[in-house]
Amino acid sequence: MAATPKPRVATVWLGGCSGCHMSFLDLDERLIELADRMDLVFTPIADVKTYPANVDVVLVEGAVSTEEHLHMAQLIRKRTRFVVSFGDCATTGNVTALRNRFSVDELLRRSYHELAPGGPATPSKIISPLTLKARPLHEVIPVDAFLHGCPPTADQIWFAVDNLLQGKIPELPNVYLRYG
Repeated sequence: MAATPKPRVATVWLGGCSGCHMSFLDLDERLIELADRMDLVFTPIADVKTYPANVDVVLVEGAVSTEEHLHMAQLIRKRTRFVVSFGDCATTGNVTALRNRFSVDELLRRSYHELAPGGPATPSKIISPLTLKARPLHEVIPVDAFLHGCPPTADQIWFAVDNLLQGKIPELPNVYLRYG
């Protein structure tokens, strides 16, 4: 008899600090258990370049703040059954959205001309074009669950992923405020 295929899981990092992924790594020995229960098919931790098709669950960290992020979010929704907004930048915009007080031109001038070490740089050769505003993931694509926290704790991540791997939708709290 053929073995049941493991759920295909991904993690994605958009506009944020990578703190959510660091909390994911804080699962420590529980990562070994997860490796037995799922196939991690895309993650910045493994440096896979192309987001695959037929992903069962994805944890998406960070706000949508560049054209590249927007394209990735749309690709994720097309290719993934269950999308989790992972951490406060993805769920609310959080720190990433602080830039929304300024125009893109103001941000680029200040960052790449006034404060650039070694002199002015050309941002179009360095980064993807910025969107007009940094936005939480659910403003760009439909999201199935929200995992709050800045970052979420390893225990919160474990609870969510463990439930999803069992085929259950985790009952996550609507608001969990914890910074740093």
